Amino acid sequence: MLQRKFDDLVKSEFPGAMDAKDTSIHYLGKMQLEYKIDISKVLMATSVCSDDINVPSTTFFNVLFGPFIMGGLGGLPFAGQTGMTAFAHHIPDGGSAFIFYGPHIGVTLDGELGKMYRPRQEETGNSCGALMLALSRFEDSNYKPIVNDDDYQQMKLEESLLPFRDDILNSDNPQKAITEATYKIIDKKVHEHIKTCRDEFHVDRVTLLGGIIINTDYGLDDYFAVRNFEVIYLKHL
Repeated sequence: MLQRKFDDLVKSEFPGAMDAKDTSIHYLGKMQLEYKIDISKVLMATSVCSDDINVPSTTFFNVLFGPFIMGGLGGLPFAGQTGMTAFAHHIPDGGSAFIFYGPHIGVTLDGELGKMYRPRQEETGNSCGALMLALSRFEDSNYKPIVNDDDYQQMKLEESLLPFRDDILNSDNPQKAITEATYKIIDKKVHEHIKTCRDEFHVDRVTLLGGIIINTDYGLDDYFAVRNFEVIYLKHL
């Protein structure tokens, strides 16, 4: 019953979102049947938020090798070009590469975005915590992030989001807007790193699945709103 209520809630905000496990099954099948990819030789990389709540989100983790972790706070690929190069070098012989990426956002049964009930906690907490912190800071018109070694990832995340600040704050749902903006940043960075590191791959193609992870209550399935699925043929870059 609760899962059905969450299904209605999630799809009212993210039309087309699928149960995360169903998402995994659908796209693993697509890779096998349409693109003839041998998933027994696929190395997976992720650029999702380092939040522990995201680990069980999909069954990709149970089927594919890896993951090679590129993402940090908010899901930005903080491993950079060096991380992409290392990932490229770790792919099984005769295998293929798969990158799963995007930010996450919680939703409560009351329909509040940016919040969720975490395991063994009686009160709601932020999801994504890093993005909701950035949002609260952006509400101060005089605030500007200062990148430093003590909080490097959070400050770089906020710096990356600054160009979207006005659009986020003026939107009908800033929690959703900052999540969507973060997806755009991650997507752009992942594509840039693949292009820059193209010659480091010893395979002919890289599969990408990008979107937004939607966290529901503990014990219930998460959802995934797909924003991009593509198979990149490296020689065409």
